[in-house]
This record gives sequence, structure tokens and C-alpha cells, in this order.
Amino acid sequence: MTSNKKKPALSRKTEARETESGPVRDLSRRTFMKGTAAAALTGAAAGITGCKPAGLLGGTEAFALEFQEYFKKHYRLMTPEERLATVKRLEKLALIKDQSAVKISTRPAQENVLYGYAFNVTRCEGYMECVKACVNENNLDRESNTQYIRIFELEHGKMSPEQGDGKFFHEVPKPGHFYMGVQCFQCENPPCVKACPTKATWKEPDGIVVVDYDWCIGCRYCMAACPYWGRRFNWNQPQIPKDELTMEQHYLGNRKRVRGMMEKCTYCIQRSRKGKLTACVEACPTGARVFGNLLDPDSEIRFVLENKKVYRFKEELGTDPKFWFFID
Repeated sequence: MTSNKKKPALSRKTEARETESGPVRDLSRRTFMKGTAAAALTGAAAGITGCKPAGLLGGTEAFALEFQEYFKKHYRLMTPEERLATVKRLEKLALIKDQSAVKISTRPAQENVLYGYAFNVTRCEGYMECVKACVNENNLDRESNTQYIRIFELEHGKMSPEQGDGKFFHEVPKPGHFYMGVQCFQCENPPCVKACPTKATWKEPDGIVVVDYDWCIGCRYCMAACPYWGRRFNWNQPQIPKDELTMEQHYLGNRKRVRGMMEKCTYCIQRSRKGKLTACVEACPTGARVFGNLLDPDSEIRFVLENKKVYRFKEELGTDPKFWFFID
């Protein structure tokens, strides 16, 4: 005779089932994750001690270093000691894989510094020297021709880059035309930051919007949110000739990226935080680009804002970009 009485439910922590070989405990999600982590750590230890986990990098030192990078904490939550250890691993990994003795900085934002940028539309003649300098300085992928800066050629009378040609290929300057450059505008209220589901991008105290490449999942939400064409997606594993690699790098800047990551202009954070000009400003042959500290009343950028006819692109969006266009 079958009883209709229900058995009392067991809690998730104690729930078990009987098998021929004895009781088997059902794993909760937490228990499963702990077990997975333990197994992963075992694999990591095997890699470090010389064993060869299947499907990985053959138990090499490179595998051990990459594994530690994969499981490291979020950059903004790391202690100075953890941050330094991360950078040392990245430098060692570059030496092993690329035979490149790179130096990666974690220099933080300076106090009383807020960076701003201005572009003189009456001086730019479309030479693209700024683009070349940016590509070289920031270790951009040569195969896909990735570029942070876009130069638009516009007919006189038009005032929006959207009305121009961003893919012109002819002798410049073209009569009856002028040029406008766009890149990341380092917004005070960046829509890209709000769109990022993993918080892999944020605004630093000096106004630079950065990306932690280790936490970016490549969803491209930030690219869709940016109204200034400032974001780039790495479709390829970046290809950079060894003799063209910029060795002085920053963790949040021009260190080598990997396929599937988002990247962008960071006002050459590896240079600007040392008090240097960005590569594009330094390379501009006509002096059309101005960069500096907005909080310094004696800076060139402040002079431009206070004495020139300046305007900001798409002001109505409320992004408050720290990038201005001006005319003499």
C-alpha cells in the first residue's frame, strides 16, 4: 500500500539522495563554484610546478603568469602592492612571449590636474601626422589599421563632422574645404561609462576616461553609447612590428591589448601623467591642437577658452566634453 504522506523537504545545504553506493549530496551553486575554483587553482599549481594541463599552454611559465592575470582582482580595488605585482607579471609575460622589455607604469592622476583639449579648425590642413603619431605611440593594431583619431574633410559652410568625409584620400588641403578632428572627448558625464555592464571603463580624477582591458568583455555597448565615434573594437590580435613597439606603457593606456577588447584615446596617459604633451599635439605641423591642464590659469588651453571663439560638438546631449573646437 502506497503512502500519500509527503516527505519533509531538506534544505539546499543538507539535501541528499540515496544511490546503490550510498548517499550523494546535491551541490548548491555556491558549493559548485567553490569546487570549480579549487580545481582551477589545482590546474594553476600544476602549471607553476611544471605539469601540463590539457588544452592550456603546456604548463609553461607564460601559462602561470596568464592564469594569475585572469583571476586578479579589479584594478580599482587592488592594493598598491597587488597592482605592482600585476604590472611585474605583465612585463615578464611580454618578455617571454614577445621578447620585449616593456616598462608598464601605474602612475595615478596628479592632484589639481584636469585635462582639456582644443582643436583649431582654421589651422588643420588634413596632413594626418597626428594620426600616424597616435598609432605609433599607442601601439595600435597595424593589420586592421586601427586609429583613435578621425579627420573629417568638410566644405566651407558646413560645421558638423557628420556632414564631412572621414575617408578622403587625395592631396590636401583641398580648395574650398576645411578639416575637423575627433577622438575621445573625455566627457565629464560620459555615456560610455553608464553603458558598460562590467564597469570596465570609468572616469579618472584628471578627467581621462579609461578602460581596464582585463575586465572588458567586448560587448561594444560603450561604442553604441558614444556620440563622438571615440571607441574602437579589437577585431584582431594586434599586430605591431617589434621595432615599432612603444616600450614606455601605462596599465590603463598603451599596453598591448588582445582581440575582443574595446579601446580608445586616453590623452596618451603614459605621457600626459608625466607632464608631456600627447603624441598628436606634438606631431601636428600646423599647431592646430592644444592640450593642457584646465585648472592652470596660465596654460595654453585656458588661454584658448578665454580668448578664442570656442564651441563644443553636440552640446545638447549633456555629456559635457572636455574637447573644444575653436577658430582664430
